Amino acid sequence: MNGIDLKTRPPAADEAPAPQAPQKGKQFRRDKRDVHGWLVLDKPVGMTSTHAVSVIKRLFSARRCGHAGTLDPLASGALPIALGEATKTVPFVMDGRKFYRFTVRWGEERDTDDAEGRVVAQSDARPSAEAIRALLPAYTGTIQQVPPRYSAIKIEGERAYDLARDGETVELQPRPVEIRRLELIEVPDADHAVLEAECGKGTYVRSIARDMGRALGCHGHVSALRRTAVGPFGPETMISLEDLEALCHRAASGEGSLADALMPVETALDDIPALAISRADAARLQRGQAVLLRGRDAPTFRGPVYVTVSGQLLALAEVDHGEIVPKRVFNLAGLVGRAAAKKG
Repeated sequence: MNGIDLKTRPPAADEAPAPQAPQKGKQFRRDKRDVHGWLVLDKPVGMTSTHAVSVIKRLFSARRCGHAGTLDPLASGALPIALGEATKTVPFVMDGRKFYRFTVRWGEERDTDDAEGRVVAQSDARPSAEAIRALLPAYTGTIQQVPPRYSAIKIEGERAYDLARDGETVELQPRPVEIRRLELIEVPDADHAVLEAECGKGTYVRSIARDMGRALGCHGHVSALRRTAVGPFGPETMISLEDLEALCHRAASGEGSLADALMPVETALDDIPALAISRADAARLQRGQAVLLRGRDAPTFRGPVYVTVSGQLLALAEVDHGEIVPKRVFNLAGLVGRAAAKKG
């Protein structure tokens, strides 16, 4: 059944078996299990987002795992990873605001718009801090931005970066993006500038560096990039790979629980209201049937909600004139995240 079994209590987090610590030099296959929650990895430089997901999936022996927003190998920082039923809430995180701290290297434009690419233009000119600050308002608000040629955007079914790597000419059209804040933090030397950006979905920091370099007449590319927050996940929610591996080893030896490393599935739903319903109404939603609430229990708003029963997440739904229509029903049997979501 796709939903919470109302007749039985899901096992508590501590009841789920912890992964066994592997013996040195010995390989074995772990049985996959149901794990539900969010983890925000402080992704190190050099690791792809796909590899990061595979590492987390292995550490938790999880059946399902995915990330909410790719970070390039050059970038570090907040990579929200959804396990199990949390994958149903990924769009809510993808649509959230993102915060970046990045360094622009002036004097070179590269084909990837970051330090990994080939130099395609050079200049001996260098911008002053005053010139950089004067330009920032042009890149704040809703602007038209051309994505990097080396990006995941699809062109006739093919990824732009695949076409670019094959030597094909990639022409991407400008599209609207929202940059809520763009601030110059420091100019450590004539060749570099450190900036911070708060932006919406689909914004490329690499494009900001490229376009600013062209506008300033000196060319530029991103030489360092760190994502500090995504949607409801602030800096204090991040955990390094080393700390996570240490926690997993402690859990395997019976010291603590992996549930302490995971935030609840509903953490991603921070921006939408919660609605508590009775167990009888929950049974209907669980079967995919709409529920009509009347009187004092009737919600007075319209739009998306997440529905709970006895304090447990049950479904994502739409409310219209007191009617609750289920869109996604959750089955949270297994290891469930319980860590508090600290916000920085």
